[in-house]
Amino acid sequence: MKKFNIKTGLLFLSMALILPAILQAQTPANDLSVLNGLQYFWIKTGFANFQFNNLIMIAVGIVCIYLSIAKKWEPRFLLPIGFGIIVGNIPFTPGFQIGINEPGSVLNMLYNGVSSAWYPSLLFLGIGAMTDFSALISNPKLMLLGAAAQLGIFVTFIGAYALGFTPAESGSVGMIGGINGPAAIFLTAKLAPHLMGAVVISVYSYMALVRVIQRPILKFLTTKNERVIHMKAPRQVSRIEKIIFPVLGFLLTSLIAPAALPLLGMLFLGNLLKESGVTEKLADTARSALINTVIVLMGFTIGASIEADRFLTLNSVKIFILGALSIVIATATGILFAKLMNLFLKDGNKINPLIGSAGVAAIPLSAKVSQEMGLKYDKNNYLLKHAMGPTVAGIIGSAVAAGLLLGMLS
Repeated sequence: MKKFNIKTGLLFLSMALILPAILQAQTPANDLSVLNGLQYFWIKTGFANFQFNNLIMIAVGIVCIYLSIAKKWEPRFLLPIGFGIIVGNIPFTPGFQIGINEPGSVLNMLYNGVSSAWYPSLLFLGIGAMTDFSALISNPKLMLLGAAAQLGIFVTFIGAYALGFTPAESGSVGMIGGINGPAAIFLTAKLAPHLMGAVVISVYSYMALVRVIQRPILKFLTTKNERVIHMKAPRQVSRIEKIIFPVLGFLLTSLIAPAALPLLGMLFLGNLLKESGVTEKLADTARSALINTVIVLMGFTIGASIEADRFLTLNSVKIFILGALSIVIATATGILFAKLMNLFLKDGNKINPLIGSAGVAAIPLSAKVSQEMGLKYDKNNYLLKHAMGPTVAGIIGSAVAAGLLLGMLS
């Protein structure tokens, strides 16, 4: 029965492909209008316009969907991106206002959230509403680890420029090193929108691979004695401190990088909604319904915008390689800076270098890697609360880095 169905399907497909030619050979001259209508229908179908590049990109979309489901690689992002790639690479003839690049089409209006960078800003609102800055407030020196890890962004920027990217393109590629998807999308939309597909897929793929990338670096750059350092329990942070922090934090960071106002403003507003105690419903909406809606629309439309002529290039290969190197650099920099800080700290106040890797903004994955490594060498060494300090500092630091690059390169 199964073979019969396959043969039947192939027969109907063959008939559909040769039908226009048969009709043209057998249709009388006075019935040419019917033939013309059928031919017009045929040339408007995806079959008539299908090219090999479409097949490759659809395969890329299917791979993204597979990785998101089977391997659980950042499924919230990769699944809608993968399906969007399939949708965006179905060929059609222009003029029906359906394509993502056709003004007035539904997809074009939805993609405006990416091209105008208000999707990333809304994501930062949700991130702020779900983030607890207590670890950073209780131990402010951990902010230095988050700042140190951002060196990966600027080293990658230099490397991209050396490989032939323009300064604006290099800034977008460099942002991969922060492992901060919304910040990378924000900057790429402003500086190099044609690189959006390669940059976004790199960021979220490497975010899913944080454990694989960071574990060997942590083991290589730390000694056994350093891995078992026990840090003091974070002090209890008062409610007033939690309320003051987003206001003060916004003022300080936005004055350094005013070009990042949309990101920083939304991030700290979301956190203030959470910590104020009087807007819990707004905070809950921001960190649940709103952020999930934005993730679906942003991922889908970014995927639909990824075209073969922009994605299947040598530059995309360079971006993937630079992205991996940027994470290695950011991770190593955070660890080494923690070791440097320990030279000036007294016994009992020293930092476990394992939390230095958490300076990349892959919240909470990078903090969990530090926790897992700490427990591997000492089952009583719980580092998660400490590691969250550099991680949230990395979110702030990568947003500031995006603002600095935008200010310098736009």
